[in-house]
Amino acid sequence: MKPQISQSSSSREFAVPSALPSRIFVTGTDTNVGKTVVSAMMTIGLNAHYWKPIQSGTADGTDSEWIRTVSKLSRDHFIPEAYSLRAPLSPHAAAQLEEVKIDLDTLILPEVEPLVVEGAGGIMVPLNENQYMLDLICKFALPTIIVARSGLGTINHTLLTIDKLRSAGVEILGVVMNGEKNLSNRIALEHYSQVSVLAELPQIESLSLESLQAQFEKYFVKEGVIQTAPNAVQNDLDVSKSVSTKTAVKAS
Repeated sequence: MKPQISQSSSSREFAVPSALPSRIFVTGTDTNVGKTVVSAMMTIGLNAHYWKPIQSGTADGTDSEWIRTVSKLSRDHFIPEAYSLRAPLSPHAAAQLEEVKIDLDTLILPEVEPLVVEGAGGIMVPLNENQYMLDLICKFALPTIIVARSGLGTINHTLLTIDKLRSAGVEILGVVMNGEKNLSNRIALEHYSQVSVLAELPQIESLSLESLQAQFEKYFVKEGVIQTAPNAVQNDLDVSKSVSTKTAVKAS
């Protein structure tokens, strides 16, 4: 029998940070979940520096180049990649093709603020023979945002990511869900993880400075103050509570 939780059970009794830290790490539950879009949104909203220390797939361009184009920020906002690898593969595999070893000891966190650091793939993506993206996150010790899909399967992937980060002592700032809104998955994620969903980004047909700035302001700005308390998400939850306490949420 599948576990069921009432819509009313997702009250925000867990801690929600009240302000964004000056430096954050953006990771994801998988590749192609929207990390770069979320990183662009945060870079635009915070007028931050951006750094992707390990980039593979450069034959098709880099994430830094894409974010610089969409954000219209000057070049001095973008810190060059430490490892820039041509093949669109996991970093360890792309590095092997170029006879390069990714050495985490060479990766030094830039002394700039505000700063958005974007990882590659999910947290268990290998970087070399015995280290993973998780090791880089632990090395930098930055509050971390997890980007997750909104649809079927996201509960399992996101809870596993949260569990692994927690076990490693990483501070989790919250989750950003990417894709069509899914109320039941959001409530289930918050209920089972006790981690706040900071934002729910829709499929944006035209990604631009204006559209990403609007999403940042919707979720992270209240009365002119940048914060992480998810206002629009909270409003949706308040509405859902009024529907019926008997309505069950499918934990897919």
